[in-house]
Amino acid sequence: MEYDSKTCYRAVKSRDPRFDGRFFTAVVSTGIFCRPVCPAITPKQKNCQFFENAAAAMHAGFRPCLRCRPEAAPGGPAWNGVSTTVSRALRLINEGALDTSSVDDLAARLGVGERHLRRLFLEHVGVGPKAVAQTRRVLFAKKLVNETALPLTDIALAAGFGSIRRFNSTFQKIYARPPRELRRMNEDRDGSDDAGLTLKLAVRPPYDWPRLIGFLQTRAIPGVESVSDNSYRRTIAIEKQQGILEVQHAAEGDHLKVTVSLADTSNLQTVIERSRRLFDLDADSVAINAHLCRDPLLAKSIKTRPGLRIPGAWEAFEIAVRAVLGQQISVAAARTFASRLATAYGAPIKNPNGSELSHLFPTPEALAEADLSNIGLTKRRTQTLRGLSRAFADDDLGLDVSSGLEDAQARLTALPGIGPWTAQYIAMRALGEPDAFPTGDLGLLNACKALGLEMSARELDERAENWRPWRAYAAMHLWAMLPSPKRKSKP
Repeated sequence: MEYDSKTCYRAVKSRDPRFDGRFFTAVVSTGIFCRPVCPAITPKQKNCQFFENAAAAMHAGFRPCLRCRPEAAPGGPAWNGVSTTVSRALRLINEGALDTSSVDDLAARLGVGERHLRRLFLEHVGVGPKAVAQTRRVLFAKKLVNETALPLTDIALAAGFGSIRRFNSTFQKIYARPPRELRRMNEDRDGSDDAGLTLKLAVRPPYDWPRLIGFLQTRAIPGVESVSDNSYRRTIAIEKQQGILEVQHAAEGDHLKVTVSLADTSNLQTVIERSRRLFDLDADSVAINAHLCRDPLLAKSIKTRPGLRIPGAWEAFEIAVRAVLGQQISVAAARTFASRLATAYGAPIKNPNGSELSHLFPTPEALAEADLSNIGLTKRRTQTLRGLSRAFADDDLGLDVSSGLEDAQARLTALPGIGPWTAQYIAMRALGEPDAFPTGDLGLLNACKALGLEMSARELDERAENWRPWRAYAAMHLWAMLPSPKRKSKP
């Protein structure tokens, strides 16, 4: 555990939202485990056991609380306090790695043996990979039961149970009630309508929504994305299914409302996981800030912007293309090129309901074979883009969270026209690498200069060593401190 039992109990007594999702309280007298913010009467400390995650609490025989709903808690920061291998494994499991594959397959993707992976999980998580995957299925299914009007059969498939029988028996075992009864007890259902299915994703404070949505708004690709002060909308495609994703910041400020418009809900969990990464919901701002504020260069920004997050990506290829397009040009110019690509080579969206969303972002296959002469790119940039697209289309890069930062950079920089800056930027936004750092970035150097500390790229890299393992967040703070009139944001 990251916290001792006294700290945990104080958080439970005060219902401190900063600890929500960081640990769970199991009450031995009731057999139930709760979030730190549970509104129920605080149990006696002697009756409490504390678990770092829901999987460990369930494995110990405790049932999820029906009042505070552990499935609604903010996600735990996957890389905090565990080994790098376990961190990557947890992220892969959250992406569904064990829904159709075995633990052996997962271990192979991570480059370790199956036994070693199990030992690491028992040491750092308290349970094995299968238990984590099962907890993920159960809690996501419970969320759908509570917050939507989806048929129970659809929920079983969307959560990865494979059959309604297995779904029902699992719920009966864990909740001592069938899903149908749990649904009747619920009063917090937004359900679904013609606009799609809506779910709530909890936000752990502090969370700087205005700056994150502003970042996305500046870079929104016309026809593919539409961004306002309180809403992000975009076209999506999952296994050849077209749809629309909308994310709004709730007025209460404690959650995001995610509306998904897809004909088939079997891939709903993938959409939600991507949405979490896109809006960096699992970041541990308290731990990140405590580490970075030791450097006076960052301290002022951290005090002013404690909830700064890293805008993620819907998919890696899109961000990789944006990074190439944005090499040595302005954000506005890169956005124009991206819009031309989408209009020329992206598939038109069917039935956009008269909205400004009209196209999907082009696939790697489409751009690998595209002429690109009508986009306005230089010959060299065109060659880089085509080579990048071909590498993605042929799956030569193998970029996912199982890749380490160094491995991802090595694979990307092996492509013509991709340098360390581009590779680190892709890793930062597309892979969610918290320690990625765009070496030599002019904006970072200008921010330091504006703060009265002029240094070379090498000197900044050396200073950034003290910011590990959260250099990406340090970069976001430096970009945020650029003087507004001269600001040249990154692509």
